[in-house]
Amino acid sequence: MSVSFDILNPATEELVQTIDLAGLDQTDAAIERAAAAFESWRNVAPADRALLLRRFAAAVDADLENLARLEVLNAGHTIGNARWEAGNVRDVLNYYSGAPERHFGRQIPVPGGVNLTFHEPLGVVGVIVPWNFPMPIAAWGFAPALAAGNTVVLKPAELTPLTAIRLGELALQAGLPEGVLQIIPGKGSLVGERFVTHPLVRKVVFTGSTGVGKRIMAGCAGQIKPVTLELGGKSANIIFADADLEQAAAAAPGGVFDNSGQDCCARSRILVQKSVYEKFLGLLEPAIHAVTVGDPADEDTVMGPLISAKQLETVSSFVPAGAPVLFQGTAPQGRGFWFPPTVLAPVDFDAPAYREEIFGPVVVVVPFEDEADAVRMANDSVYGLSGSIWTQNAGKALRVARGVEAGNLSVNSHSSVRYATPFGGFKQSGLGRELGPDALDAFTETKNVFIAT
Repeated sequence: MSVSFDILNPATEELVQTIDLAGLDQTDAAIERAAAAFESWRNVAPADRALLLRRFAAAVDADLENLARLEVLNAGHTIGNARWEAGNVRDVLNYYSGAPERHFGRQIPVPGGVNLTFHEPLGVVGVIVPWNFPMPIAAWGFAPALAAGNTVVLKPAELTPLTAIRLGELALQAGLPEGVLQIIPGKGSLVGERFVTHPLVRKVVFTGSTGVGKRIMAGCAGQIKPVTLELGGKSANIIFADADLEQAAAAAPGGVFDNSGQDCCARSRILVQKSVYEKFLGLLEPAIHAVTVGDPADEDTVMGPLISAKQLETVSSFVPAGAPVLFQGTAPQGRGFWFPPTVLAPVDFDAPAYREEIFGPVVVVVPFEDEADAVRMANDSVYGLSGSIWTQNAGKALRVARGVEAGNLSVNSHSSVRYATPFGGFKQSGLGRELGPDALDAFTETKNVFIAT
């Protein structure tokens, strides 16, 4: 018997659609179809596989506005963000369409013969996608996996399956064979867990919370099954006294409130050198009040709602009565899962808002003394995903970038993700890297062949 799930518009709480969730039998059947399709997909000529990925990218591009509007409805993303996200799927597919013909092995000089290496695809890859960025994170998993010759079974988050389902339809329209990319909506405790336990699934790619990531990693260990994990973050935005403070303050809201703060890369700790701390706060306040929160379909909206009532409750728990709210923006009242942009200061270093991932539009601002103090504070976390450094001294920027334990750092900006560069975290922020030129290596095994001469 199938189980249904109601998809709600987070801005209005209105019913968008009811979908059927896959059960265990459906999940097993999808995995078996993917395993059967793998035998032919892996042998598709590299140029032909590349052509199919380019056709898939073109189909996404032709459907871009529809995908974006669907994400506004399902996830509450602003229309500007949603268009970028759909465009990112297209761009990632185009980028990896160049990979099948360029994923080279090597000829290694050895005595007595010729030595060659080959990149062999793994087989079926299970991709588990979160609700915060349903489209791009799906593509970061399936595009390189498909390019390397694997087949993919993808589980979108229960809350946000609609764009993933549409991408699966577009893949078939573009000519990808049946079974090569399948979208299976369902509960993580059932479908996601089956990716971990099913022997035909040869790799699991998971983006989500650190707690769930640990359980997936432990489960995969039983089969020596490789994993890529992109997990939580508590990133620091480090602002030195010699920075362009006006620019840093103007950019700070975007670094933490993008996607309503529901971003593992959110710079939710702003560290400011003590000598300019008060000046920076004076510049930050008007930037916070300028964040327009409202209807995500409105072209002028900067920030939309949180994803669900549960997430609203979680975020609200970090700002209880009596919390040190320094200043706060505004948000709509009434139906919808709204929370205003909020700045907390001063906060203790052991406060939950300073230590824990909030995944909402709440940021703490704390002072630091000097360069060494800034690096120490930035690294005082179990996480190490992202971060920013604001200074006009290039040497300082490089020293601090090398000192901060994080996988993705930007100087005088808040850029974390580009499809042509590797993305992933240190410490409990994850394992492995996505995107960039080396992503295909994570979806293949290196085979060494020696030919005696």
